[in-house]
Amino acid sequence: MEGQAGGEVRDEDWYGEDLGAAQFRGVVFTDVDLTETTSRGAVFDDCEFHGCRFNASTHTGTAFTGCDFRRSVLFDATLDGCKLSASVFADCTLRPMTVTDGVWRGVSLRGARLEGLDLTGVDLRDADLSMATLSGTVLRNARLDDAVIREADLARADLRGASLTGVDLTSATLRETQLDLPGAVLLAELHGAAVDPS
Repeated sequence: MEGQAGGEVRDEDWYGEDLGAAQFRGVVFTDVDLTETTSRGAVFDDCEFHGCRFNASTHTGTAFTGCDFRRSVLFDATLDGCKLSASVFADCTLRPMTVTDGVWRGVSLRGARLEGLDLTGVDLRDADLSMATLSGTVLRNARLDDAVIREADLARADLRGASLTGVDLTSATLRETQLDLPGAVLLAELHGAAVDPS
């Protein structure tokens, strides 16, 4: 499929289409059915997705940078090594979803329901996860430096091996959250404990 720069794609049925490495820049997608589409190395830059369906779609090495997702559904979608930097998700269905690695730096997932997802190793630096539901989410070895998790629900989440530099955990729900030693030390220090490194 050929890409597009600018303009709008509305009410189109792209069910099962192979998008290949197409490039779309500044395109507004409205009520487009992208169910079971595939892409490999495609680029969606500064695009908007309003009311779109990505159900059971598979994207490998694809970039969704600076994109705006509104009321879109990614039910059972697969994102393998994708770049979602600076994209915004609002009122979207994001679970279940399969995520492998990827750079989600600066992504806004404010208030998103992400419970139970496996986000192992994903780069979430500078992400806005405030008020997000991350209960039972696997964030092992994820890069969460300077991410905002104010009032996020991290109950039973797995944060072992995650980098948490600059992260304020004090207002997050941490019931039965799994932390490794550095994470536990950070949490203790945030609550005023004097940690003896010896």
